[in-house]
Parts: sequence; structure tokens; C-alpha cells
Amino acid sequence: MAEPINTDAFKEEVRGWAEKVGVQPAEIHVRPMRRKWASCSSRGRLTFDAELLSQPAAFRDEVVVHELLHLKVPNHGPLFKALLRAYASGYQRESI
Repeated sequence: MAEPINTDAFKEEVRGWAEKVGVQPAEIHVRPMRRKWASCSSRGRLTFDAELLSQPAAFRDEVVVHELLHLKVPNHGPLFKALLRAYASGYQRESI
């Protein structure tokens, strides 16, 4: 398991990726989640599972980019997958 980062550092990672992707999340939250690593609301609110902060940086990046891209593309169609591959070069999962 990776060395955990704190919530503030994680939110800075999210903001850094948001700038690279060209989106502006309305809110960024970290809390325990039962079934998924993260979610994105239609109003731009990103919520991440607190356990994600203990995962390796490469995996965190994939999850963050995945959610940020939903601010541009709401579904998991071909455009979404192409953008995810472009930004998260290690992307190979069909479902994060």
C-alpha cells in the first residue's frame, strides 16, 4: 500500500489535474464511500472515497482524471475513453 497523503494535498492534486484537463470543479469532497472510489454530480461536485488517499499515486491520478473528465463528457462513450487514455496514460480499466 502507498504512503497516505492528507486531504489538503489530495485536493491540490485534483486542482492540478483540473487545470491540465481544462475544467473547474464546483466542489471537491473527501469522505468514506461504500461502493465506489469517486463520483461526479451534474452540478460539478466531485466526491472521493477517503481510502483513495492511501492508494498509489498512479491509481489516484486515474480516478481523479476519470471524474474530472465527466465535467466535459457525462458518459463512458468513445470520446470519454479516448480522453481518459490521453490524460491518464496508464488507463486500462474499463471501470474505475
